[in-house]
Amino acid sequence: MIVDNALYRAGKRVAPDRDDAELEVRRLSHEPGDFQWLGIFNPDARELEALAREFDLHPLAVEDSGESHQRPKLEAYGDHVFVVLKTLWYVDADDAVETGEINIFIGPDYVITIRHGDGSQLQESRRDLEQRAQVLSHGPSAVLYAVCDHVVDEYERVGAELEVDVDEVEEAVFSPGPAPVSARIYTLKRELAEVRRAVMPLREPMRRFAAGDHPGLDPDAATYFRDVADHLQRVSEVIDNLDALLSTAFEAYLARIQVQQNEDMRKISAGAALVVVPTLIAGVYGMNYELWPSNSWAGGFWFALALMLASAGGLWVFFKRAGWF
Repeated sequence: MIVDNALYRAGKRVAPDRDDAELEVRRLSHEPGDFQWLGIFNPDARELEALAREFDLHPLAVEDSGESHQRPKLEAYGDHVFVVLKTLWYVDADDAVETGEINIFIGPDYVITIRHGDGSQLQESRRDLEQRAQVLSHGPSAVLYAVCDHVVDEYERVGAELEVDVDEVEEAVFSPGPAPVSARIYTLKRELAEVRRAVMPLREPMRRFAAGDHPGLDPDAATYFRDVADHLQRVSEVIDNLDALLSTAFEAYLARIQVQQNEDMRKISAGAALVVVPTLIAGVYGMNYELWPSNSWAGGFWFALALMLASAGGLWVFFKRAGWF
């Protein structure tokens, strides 16, 4: 359940003389500005109930934190704030964007991060933040910044991977050989939609954090959130551009198929003409009429055969010059 649990004072981690896995670490804080950061992974209902009792969390927020399919959002409940972030990571072999979730409770003297899914582990974010005492001195707001910054950085990595795949699709569409890329275009557009569902709802909460106008957060930490909001906006633009490029590539792919079909139909029509005209001549000369000149002419057969070959050859030359062959 508990991945890490620590008390922070004046921008430094305080090592208590007791088991870090206990929820009651918060009770050790006696100085103004002290706060606890509790990291939890995939808790069950019983563990969430224990959290709710210990930190007096709102029941609706606790219920949402137990589900791993929430949309990104920001909600205020009395003296604490509840934030939901979607985590993303990319599986290149499957052209798939996998998702997880981080639920964050922010109170006056505590931060609780609840992770669902295997992506976006926060140990590295915690270590980096502990090396930046100036940032950590902003209290729980600093933890929220560190988590948001980590999540948005993952968004940028996913966007970069998707850019590579879209470039490959464009190259395949405009390459001279066959390009059966329709299935991959559909897959990538579906994954872009998954990224958009994580990125777009987060823009408004991040704007509010960057403006420093949300109660319960340190206004002095707004500068850090402005940097995260800028990165989030950049990811949003990348996703929109990639979606437009895929739509254009799909239209170009359909146009290429249509052009290829037109060329095939011309070749088929030309081939049919090469057969139809000699067949017409053969049909005419094959009529059994007494008055037909070739019936009494010894060279009639060879004349008809030469006429069929000449007509077929003339049509072949005409179609060749017209580019139908």
